[in-house]
Amino acid sequence: MNFPDDDTGQVLAEMHQAGIDLSVSHEVVFFQLFEQQAQAKAMADFIQETMPEVSISLHPDETPNVWDLDCTVSMVPAYEDVVAREQQFESIAAKFDGYNDGWGIEA
Repeated sequence: MNFPDDDTGQVLAEMHQAGIDLSVSHEVVFFQLFEQQAQAKAMADFIQETMPEVSISLHPDETPNVWDLDCTVSMVPAYEDVVAREQQFESIAAKFDGYNDGWGIEA
């Protein structure tokens, strides 16, 4: 398989090389980071209200004073779909003063 030469393409290539079947649905987690719990909670509330297909987990980060909001979507991790979802979450996070911190597949 050929993947685009960017971060998402590299992650997909590594997963493929590790033997992960990228043609089937996986639990794909998109990570958002916030400096304040209230910001993360506000995004979590927004996601729950507007995107019922997304599971969320809000928890403190290992870094002090940072909050993680993990947004999990069951999907086939096709490059274009991962990029589109990541951009979608990044745009939403920015509205709540957060930012996207990548993605991965739940093992």
